Amino acid sequence: MGEPEAAAPRLLAGIARRRSLEARGLAQKVWWGEALTSLWAPVTVFGLAFLVYLCVVESSLCTYFVLQPLLKDFGLVMLAWFAALAVYRTVLPGPRKVRKLRRDARELLREIDGLVHRNHAKLDAKLYERLSDQASLVDADVLAGNASKLEPSLAKLSDLAEKHLAAWRKSSTLDFAIGFAKALGVALLIRAVLIEPFKIPSGSMIPTLEIGDQIFVNKFIYGVRLPWLNIVPFQIVRAPERGDVIVFNNPVDTDKDFVKRVVGVPGDTIEITDKVISVNGQPQPVRVEAAAYRFRDQPTGVWVRREATLVRETLNGQPHLAMRARGDPSSHEGPFVVPPMSVFVMGDNRDNSTDSRYGLGGPEPGVKYVPYGNIKGKAMVIWLSLSYGGLGSSLFGGTGLRTDRLFQPVRMCGTEPPRTGDGS
Repeated sequence: MGEPEAAAPRLLAGIARRRSLEARGLAQKVWWGEALTSLWAPVTVFGLAFLVYLCVVESSLCTYFVLQPLLKDFGLVMLAWFAALAVYRTVLPGPRKVRKLRRDARELLREIDGLVHRNHAKLDAKLYERLSDQASLVDADVLAGNASKLEPSLAKLSDLAEKHLAAWRKSSTLDFAIGFAKALGVALLIRAVLIEPFKIPSGSMIPTLEIGDQIFVNKFIYGVRLPWLNIVPFQIVRAPERGDVIVFNNPVDTDKDFVKRVVGVPGDTIEITDKVISVNGQPQPVRVEAAAYRFRDQPTGVWVRREATLVRETLNGQPHLAMRARGDPSSHEGPFVVPPMSVFVMGDNRDNSTDSRYGLGGPEPGVKYVPYGNIKGKAMVIWLSLSYGGLGSSLFGGTGLRTDRLFQPVRMCGTEPPRTGDGS
């Protein structure tokens, strides 16, 4: 029994050392060619651009006036790139076959490399040389991109591995499962701790969020939340503030997640008089933007047209739009005193929102607050909107792709022009 590991610790490293200078340069060209013609390429590039956009807009909100249209245009370019790649790969079967063979070859080479590395002490030196020689031939054919040569050389290497490494291949299945579990764990960790998508199911946050909007939620800004236990052991950036739009697990119906706006934080006294919010005795600034604002709702699965008074409110220095029913505003709600480690929430569609004022939709009447431990995160941006109107709406009962809402931040900068027209 030989010790090939001492001469070549990894099979792939040995193959790389055998390459000529010309082959090494060709390998770089092949790698870039494969990367740029992968259907994942435009998706990955756009994802990175969107991540940069998200970071910039979160730190400097008003930059979205310039960056949002740029990102939309960039998205169209990436969509065209994706479509061109799809056509190219469909129309030209030759390159598609070469690409598949190259992918199969790389997967087989990585598998053999791992098997040889883990079992080098049991591997005969002559067998190692045979594997190494055949793997080098496959590598050369991969770089050349000649399907007529790569296919038989790959088959020969596969037969060689099946004949001599079959016993070790069984254990590699377990290794694959472990690797898959690790990748899944990382994805779940990102979703649990960093960013999570959320779909808006109702009209309680119109006009800020419309039915069918899909948003990204910042999961870490308030601290790492322990699900099921509903505990936030420590804060990372800050506590929830008035004006934040949050997604939370409903404390009175844990099977549901709600999205509402934070109106009161611990220690606040909230009163609503004639539909004007007062915080600790101070009425919050509000002005009417449209006395008869028309919008679309979907209470029973069918889009209906409604009217309300559209106002611009300010909480904690942060402006936002809200709607209230037209007519006599005479009303009084509260006072509500927010307990420690909890928030008082309201929907922006004030007269059509099951929020803290109305027990969060639970069976018991009276005010209900949202504990910190139930808060999943802060709404950041609309990344997709399948709402009323837009592309394809005539084909899908009024629901279409709302390109005007793509990449729209949930927060307002404050310099947006008044909405005075038809919101539907």
